[in-house]
Amino acid sequence: MFTTNQSTLNYPYQNADLKISERIEDLLQRMSVYEKIGQMTQLDITLINTTGKQKDVILDPEKARDLIRNHHIGSFLNGEAVKPGTWYRFMSELTRIAVEETRLGIPVIYGIDHIHGASYLEGATIFPQSINLGATFDPKHAHNAGWVTAAESFDIGHHWIFAPVLDLGANPLWPRFWETYGEDPYLASLMGSANVEGVQKNDDIRPLKQAATGKHFLGYSDPRHGWDRTPAHLSMQQIHEFHRPSFQKAIDAGLKTIMTNSGEINGVPVVASHDILTKLLRDEMGFEGVVITDWDDIGKLVDLHYTAGNYKEAVYSAVQAGIDMSMTPEHLEFNKSLLELVDEGRITEERIDQSVLRILKLKFELGLFENPFPRDDRFHRIGHPENRQKAFEAAKDSIVLLKNDGNLLPAKQSKRIGLFGISANSKRNLSSGWTIAWQGGKEERYPVHMHTIYTALGEEFPETEIKLFTKDDVPDAKTITDSEKKRFVNKLNSFDLLIFAGGEEPYCEFTGNISDLSLPKDQLNLLKLISGSETPVVLILVQGRPRIITELIDDLDAVIHAGLPGFEGAKAIAEVISGKVNPVGKLPFSYPMHPNYLVPYNHKKSNLYSFDPEKANRIVKTNDSPSLFPFGHGLSYTTFSYSELKLSSEAIRQNGSIKATLTVTNTGSRAGTETVLWFISTHVGRITRPVKELKHFEKAHLHPGESKTVEWMITPETLSYPDENGRKIIEKQSYSLIVNGLKRDFKME
Repeated sequence: MFTTNQSTLNYPYQNADLKISERIEDLLQRMSVYEKIGQMTQLDITLINTTGKQKDVILDPEKARDLIRNHHIGSFLNGEAVKPGTWYRFMSELTRIAVEETRLGIPVIYGIDHIHGASYLEGATIFPQSINLGATFDPKHAHNAGWVTAAESFDIGHHWIFAPVLDLGANPLWPRFWETYGEDPYLASLMGSANVEGVQKNDDIRPLKQAATGKHFLGYSDPRHGWDRTPAHLSMQQIHEFHRPSFQKAIDAGLKTIMTNSGEINGVPVVASHDILTKLLRDEMGFEGVVITDWDDIGKLVDLHYTAGNYKEAVYSAVQAGIDMSMTPEHLEFNKSLLELVDEGRITEERIDQSVLRILKLKFELGLFENPFPRDDRFHRIGHPENRQKAFEAAKDSIVLLKNDGNLLPAKQSKRIGLFGISANSKRNLSSGWTIAWQGGKEERYPVHMHTIYTALGEEFPETEIKLFTKDDVPDAKTITDSEKKRFVNKLNSFDLLIFAGGEEPYCEFTGNISDLSLPKDQLNLLKLISGSETPVVLILVQGRPRIITELIDDLDAVIHAGLPGFEGAKAIAEVISGKVNPVGKLPFSYPMHPNYLVPYNHKKSNLYSFDPEKANRIVKTNDSPSLFPFGHGLSYTTFSYSELKLSSEAIRQNGSIKATLTVTNTGSRAGTETVLWFISTHVGRITRPVKELKHFEKAHLHPGESKTVEWMITPETLSYPDENGRKIIEKQSYSLIVNGLKRDFKME
């Protein structure tokens, strides 16, 4: 049953009728320095459970008592997916120790990596990963993901969600690419802020509240060489223009906490950067919430970045830079070192109070002092059909049809379908990391009701024989003889359709580091083999980043980018193939053509210039495309035409606006939804400008033959961009409005 803290109101900070600021002031003056430092520390679940393993959510009360009563630890994190009742018992006892067995009764705040649904809760609704949500170009789905996560997880004591990832998907080699909403800052801003509001403004969990976390502040996603936690080199102008907007939008939406970038920018680890964490984040962007490090980032100043000679110096650097809480997370060295630094006078108690005030404010704002205990009377909401339907809708809208020669898809009710690939009969591949466990759970831990692509196709095509090809059914492409190849290809000719579900197996963070974006060779070889048959081939890419398929694209009849669509994803894929779902997804990133030429859609003009020895050694514009499929690409089973792009004026004044209108028509034979993407191109700029920038998008659902006029107001704010100090520049120059190949020019006066 629902339990409330019934402590006698002995002190002002326990009085809910007082202002939060008054309660914090009273509590702070009652706390010792070491009690304050404990509030600044977050430890991992392995230090307080019975086995020391993430998967075992069973509290060892004596371990918890030692850390909470003797070291005053104020926060814990993580675990793995277990039943709601297990989490409830764990959090009930942990909370009771903090609230009833300590001098001041300060409740703990529990943080967890619920990245795309309540990932570490058995039976929870699991949404597509963020890269898929970005492909929907619909903030509703990001909002729903946040809302459902909060509704299903807060009751069991999960107060603090370590999502959304607001990093820009700037480098597709980066293994955390799939945690982003894509490469465009405007899209990431709208999707990220919608997710924050879904978590933090959830009426379904009242009187309780939950905190979202914007991460990883900032520039983390653009390492020069692509590997996780490796150096980035970014000018401040780049940071302001491309990496700041998504965080700023989330902060403006009320974001309560921020997690720091684990890497370095221009030689300075962000966790030790006063310029980034205080001057930029606090002073310029106006963030007033809690800043927490990522996993052991303070320790990494010693053994990864080598900017501190020992742990104590690392603590000094990070605290002075502006961190409020250290995800330490497996020892007490942070507490010991910080206490010594205060005793030595190198860090003042006033500095400690700044961080503790923010942490206590967070706990008061979430209502933890009045309602610290979990509740067990609403478990029926976990994995509720309405929640799963929202995840299914998001999955459907996230599937991107990249190629469809001869209108092969939707597939007819065939007699025989051959199904290949590592993702054909895998549940875990559909969600990747941060699902059930850090690197994804073992196959048997996924829900019984969850489909694989194989079982979903079987349900969608009940009259079709679907042959699942295993490794034993496929010859080794490296050793196959010509006669074996001929026999195998002849066998494939008896099928009506071949589907290859490939891509990537689960990974997370640095375990996903790779040196080549090409689809793995074993998959490429098998695709080459089966595409040699007379039977049409459909490639389904279940992947967290765009694996390069350029050498095969001409041999494939249809290509689907499924991304990481989550627990409802296989059903969504099957319904796209059958035609029950008309695909609406658009790429939220540029799909690269070459492994070493990774260029986003909003690149600078000079990116497409090269050396031409046949033209007197001049630098000329190249016709080579950096993308196999461009940002915003996505086919439908109907067709759309764009016409009558008009502007209300050819000039815009400082305080004025221009109305742009456009007609979109469904010229096909079935109803469909088109995502209209509006881009602006600046002709000349004091700072080199992207070739074009996404500034607005909207959906148009149209029946066959139906037309709709859509409109958008262009303002001077639309045309602005920041200088190296973050100040807005509005060029009195010429601009182009670009929509699906149509273009209209105008000027800023």
